[in-house]
Amino acid sequence: MLELKLLWSALVVYVASGSTAIVSVVLGRKPQRVILALLALGLVLHTGSIAVRWDRLGHGPFVTMFEILSSNVWSLLLAFALAYWRIPAVRASAAVVMPIVFVMMGWLLMTSPGEGHLPPTYHTIWLFIHIGFGKVFLGAVLVAVGLAGVVLLRFKGLGLRRLSGLPADERLCDLAFRFMALGLIFETLMLVAGAIWAQDAWGRYWAWDPLETWAFVTWLTLAFALHARLAYTQRPHHGALLIIAVFVLAFLTFFGVPFISTAPHKGAV
Repeated sequence: MLELKLLWSALVVYVASGSTAIVSVVLGRKPQRVILALLALGLVLHTGSIAVRWDRLGHGPFVTMFEILSSNVWSLLLAFALAYWRIPAVRASAAVVMPIVFVMMGWLLMTSPGEGHLPPTYHTIWLFIHIGFGKVFLGAVLVAVGLAGVVLLRFKGLGLRRLSGLPADERLCDLAFRFMALGLIFETLMLVAGAIWAQDAWGRYWAWDPLETWAFVTWLTLAFALHARLAYTQRPHHGALLIIAVFVLAFLTFFGVPFISTAPHKGAV
């Protein structure tokens, strides 16, 4: 099908972009325009794939695991591409970010592209608001993870010469926590929008089902990381570890809990 051809083409371009970013760090080169152009091309192809599927099925990419993974690869790379374009300090972090996205792309390729049933509770504008806020949150945290990864690499003595042209670790950590603060804002909005949607769908704002609980735990962890940054004197690599912990927890919440719980949030209910 056309949608799968477009998706495969997008993934190949993403891999080319990520591989170029990794090689550029290793070799100390800066093909930034090439990397950005490849990211943009991949996003255009991926957008076409999502649009074709949306038109064919009559609903957006938020029902099956295949659709959720595809839409999140798209949104994460869109967020990173915008940061890469506008913030020079972010660019070397592509060598950290792209391997993370490669894992998601591999998972996507192993997932069945079959169709799913759109539940009646999904016929609401709050679905798009809730999911949109969630994607911005995860994208902001991913950019922070890339910067944190650079800090940790330099702390371990890896790539010191190749990464020496970047700002100091403290500056990178400060920038990363700015993205984390952005993530906290949008995760808060995501939880509020989700509660409103839950009231419409199930007649209650909050029921402590597994996904709600772990989303709140993620929010608390993110808030703690930001509080620790403001209240205590941290070494950059300690802050970087906190950022990685928040992302791991958020990743498990987004892609693990909904598909193993038996609560209303489970997959396509």
